[in-house]
Amino acid sequence: MMTAKNGENENKKSGSLSAIVVAQKLQALAQTGLTYTKDRYDIERYQELRNIAAQLTSDILALDNPPVLDAFKQQEGYATPKVDTRAIILRQGKILLVKEADDQLWSLPGGWADVGDSPSGAVCREVEEETGLSAKVERLLGVWDRNQHGHPPYPWHVYKLIFHCRELGGELRLSADSLDIDFFDPLDLPPLSLTRIVPMEIAESLEIIKNNKSTWFD
Repeated sequence: MMTAKNGENENKKSGSLSAIVVAQKLQALAQTGLTYTKDRYDIERYQELRNIAAQLTSDILALDNPPVLDAFKQQEGYATPKVDTRAIILRQGKILLVKEADDQLWSLPGGWADVGDSPSGAVCREVEEETGLSAKVERLLGVWDRNQHGHPPYPWHVYKLIFHCRELGGELRLSADSLDIDFFDPLDLPPLSLTRIVPMEIAESLEIIKNNKSTWFD
């Protein structure tokens, strides 16, 4: 049964998520509006909307406003969610994780898809860059909306693509962005980098592999 304190924490989490979604939507409206409008008064309105989105995002994430606004100004064109790709690689039942340099927490190998990448190509590139292993995608396990599964608030709306990958060769080696690499028992995972991956996403992905379940999607 949920205690009053737990209920308060859940309400705070829900409220924070709702606020960041509002900020994401405001930024997207401003970016798309500035892409297409020609009217100088509308340009001013969309710029002000972008300023509001930046201030709201800064307040939610406890960041200085200027860097957030600068990041928003660099976004051009029709606003769409960003794409993050992650790999599930198993060896004798254990799962491959990478210890991230920025927060010293663990994540599935992966990262942003670059322009020109196919989704499977993006995740295989990230695996090789982060771990030294070459890999091949076996199947898509899930398409996750980052806003919906307990990740900390983030300025951008992100879709996370999680793939089951098979090792083809190579040797484990660290990258500039990682502190350690290792295989872990799925029932005894180290502290996770929640901005990148949450326990539910790993657990559901392993369940899909184990029982050949349908691909997860939001």
